[in-house]
Formats: sequence, C-alpha cells, structure tokens
Amino acid sequence: MRRIIVVALAAGAILVAACTPEVTVQNDTSGTPTPSGIAVSGRGEVYGTPDTLQMSFGVSVLRPTVQQAVTDAATLADGLISTLEANGVATDDIQTANYSIYPEYDYRNDRQVIRGYRVNNTVTAKIRDIGSAGSVIDAAVAGGSDELRVSGVSFSIEDDEKLITVARDAAWVDAKAKAQQLADMAGLTLGKAVSITESFSSTPPMPLYRAYDELSAGAAAETPIEPGEQQIAVTIQVRFETN
Repeated sequence: MRRIIVVALAAGAILVAACTPEVTVQNDTSGTPTPSGIAVSGRGEVYGTPDTLQMSFGVSVLRPTVQQAVTDAATLADGLISTLEANGVATDDIQTANYSIYPEYDYRNDRQVIRGYRVNNTVTAKIRDIGSAGSVIDAAVAGGSDELRVSGVSFSIEDDEKLITVARDAAWVDAKAKAQQLADMAGLTLGKAVSITESFSSTPPMPLYRAYDELSAGAAAETPIEPGEQQIAVTIQVRFETN
C-alpha cells in the first residue's frame, strides 16, 4: 500500500497546484501521423503529519562460542519483543528484519586471532500511536542492555486512498485549467481527454528524536519523537482532443 500523510490544520488540508507546467501543443505538420491536440501536466500536493511510526529494534552480542552467542541473543531478543508487546505494539506489527551470525577477528603480530562470534537479531516494530513512541523506546532501552540497538525511523499513514484522491483531484483541476487556457489562446475548442497517466512522489520528513543517554535511577525524561510533515505529490499527464 502506498503511504501518504496529510497535515491537520484549522482550515483543513492544504492543496497546492504547481505552476511549472510542461505543455505541448501538437499538430500534424509532417508526413508521419502524430497525435494532435493539447498535452499538459497537472500537479496536486498534499501535506500532513504521520500517524504511524516504524522503527528497528535489535540485539547484537559477541560471545566466545557460537552456541553461547546464539543462546544469549535469543534470550535478549525474546525479552525485547515481550517489552514491545507489553507497551502496546501488536504482535502482528513486529517482524524479524535481520538475523546474522559471523566470526570477528583481531590481528596480533600479523596473525588473525578470532575474538568470538557475533549474532545480530533485528525486528521492525510498527507503532500506531506516535504519541506513545517515546515511552515504547524508553521501555525497550530500560529492559535491555548495552547490546540493544535502536534505529531506522520512518513515518507513514495507514489509510491513504482518500488522500490520494484529494491530490489527484487537484492535479486534474490544474491540468484542465492549463489545457483550457491554451485552447482559448489558440482559438480551439477543448475536447475530451484521450489519454491520462499519473505518477507519485514524496518528500519524507526528517525524523527528530533525541539519542538515548543513560538516565539516573530517578530520571523521568521521555525520549521525544517528532514526526514532522511530508509532502506527497500526484502528477498527471493528460492529452485533450481539440476542434
């Protein structure tokens, strides 16, 4: 499913029609038949605030033997997943993203000496209540160890179809207005659209969050998570008949 976000403002969603058209008026002026009419592009943009956050949580352990590394990583990962679930992350929203085992070496006196075996186990967790994201992160850190890893912040909105429709409507209005203006300038009558293509683009927000530092026993600070806003654009290419 495509992911689109929309900002909630007092005046409602913001619609922007871009003013940088790509316009082509084509007529058959050679011996080779070419499509005639007016071809224009229209663009609609929507801005908004995400309602869903996805992050990566994992453990990375180094132990003298493979078996010990595997066992300790499994214990830590089980505890991490239990903590995520206990803090409101649904089981269906937790998915294994990476699991790896490999040896690590030191180099001493021009010799390769094995240090131990590294096991990485990473899951992605979808947090549907962004307001609780900071507390989820803090709970995972508090219940983990120095071998816990947190990374990969991304935002999205789950139900995007209505938002795509809003942006598409704006793109159509933009394209139709450009085509009508060109037809009027050329003394033509604008006919029906005979071809339409569309594309999507987005500018993801830069996630703002404070890196976790070890807190004193009595500290009550919560990691702040700010979703920012994202721009979603729908661009359509439309060819109209002319008479």
